[in-house]
Amino acid sequence: MAIATTNSSDTTLILDMASMAGKPYTWTMYSFPWGTGDLLGHDGPDLWQKEILLAVENGLLSPSEAIRIAVASGHGIGKSALVSWLILWALSTHEDTLGVVTANTETQLRTKTWANLAKWHRLFIAKHWFKLAATAIYSVDPAHEKTWRIDAVPWSEHNTESFAGLHNEGKRLLILFDEASTIPDSIWEVTTGALTDTNTEIIWAVFGNPTRNTGMFRECITGKFKHRWMHRQIDSRTSRIANKVFIDELIEDYGIDSDIVKVRVRGMFPSMSARQFFSVEDVDGAFGREIRKDQYDFAPKIITVDPSFEGDDTLEIGRRQGLTFKIIRTIPKNDNDIQIAQIIAQIEDDEHADAVFIDGGFGTGIISAGRTWGRNWQIVWFAGATLKPGFLNKRAEMAYDARQWLKDGGCLPEDDHELREDILCPEVVSRTDGKVQLESKKEIKKRLDRSPGKLDAWILSFAFPVYKKAPGVGPLGKTSKAIERDYDPYAQTF
Repeated sequence: MAIATTNSSDTTLILDMASMAGKPYTWTMYSFPWGTGDLLGHDGPDLWQKEILLAVENGLLSPSEAIRIAVASGHGIGKSALVSWLILWALSTHEDTLGVVTANTETQLRTKTWANLAKWHRLFIAKHWFKLAATAIYSVDPAHEKTWRIDAVPWSEHNTESFAGLHNEGKRLLILFDEASTIPDSIWEVTTGALTDTNTEIIWAVFGNPTRNTGMFRECITGKFKHRWMHRQIDSRTSRIANKVFIDELIEDYGIDSDIVKVRVRGMFPSMSARQFFSVEDVDGAFGREIRKDQYDFAPKIITVDPSFEGDDTLEIGRRQGLTFKIIRTIPKNDNDIQIAQIIAQIEDDEHADAVFIDGGFGTGIISAGRTWGRNWQIVWFAGATLKPGFLNKRAEMAYDARQWLKDGGCLPEDDHELREDILCPEVVSRTDGKVQLESKKEIKKRLDRSPGKLDAWILSFAFPVYKKAPGVGPLGKTSKAIERDYDPYAQTF
């Protein structure tokens, strides 16, 4: 390691540090004055911290793959201490290590994460090797100041370049997320680009209280990406340093199965976050639920259309019949209203649909085309008036009925992960008049990094009451035929 030294004791320290490049737990025991001074009464890492350090060590045995570790936990168990150890270990045992640390907010990063690093840097046996500044820790050697460092970088959904450019090929790269539950998926996605470096030790560790049951933090611990991550859920009651009196008070006041205890004590994701509209329990129960055909075949069949919103948004076509719903067609953005109307008309005929509901926001041209052919498609204005009191607009009213449908035993396709993410995303907007209001489509899109078109296609099916048509009555009446077409819309490539 390129540490300048003029004395034998520092030479010994350099050799010792180099020998622990793949042993973060051994390094942690070696590098701090356990049992004395500020660490009086502490003989080393807590058991859960030791397990994570050893997991990093085991991951380093396979350097061809990035080490990905995710830890959800209750409060007060020493997450920031572990983050500090990983930073100091990574820097002091591998020349020209680079990395970034971010947190849910800039305040958290500055006052908690970085402040805790300052404490452990002060106690570190080799603290004279690295300078700790307000937003970075780096080598004191001017020749390595730019290449041997870890920076504290606040995230921004509108400026992800700091994360998109993470590379340190052939050396070591450390990425740390503190309080990761509310870091947007867009930051996670660009960070993934750093995993492409070859012959590089890459360590990506994320920590946090599981405050939100949507997003990448949840997905890498209990969701669809958990097979990619070494994941742990730490109960504060098992931590030596957690405030047990406060924990007991929370359990007594709220109950062991309450969301506040799940999040702040048990390290579990809540059944329903404070502002979340659809509960995880209801949504998880619906996906993959089976129902016999004779239990819904009597019900009217409703086709829904959520047109493309902007940019690369897709057009979603759904079908609900009784307690079943699924997306039956996804089409990339297409501004040819006639062509889209042709497709919808054929689906209406093929499905023998009893109603077709289309979002009026970007669907007026489609509806106009359909009406020239005698189609009785109904326009739905999400911002329009409601049939029932207590809702700000039609969007909130439809979502409320959809939520009740889930509770009544609604069935959704098990393999539609995007639909599940869409449904779990909406949050309630607080209002002084007490009316129910959901956040806007634009706000949801910011968190999902895509339009929640499948969600809207689903809730559209609850726009108006629908009755099943009499046998033999088609969309154009008993004797009407489907419109003649000079081409097959299903043959078009989208």
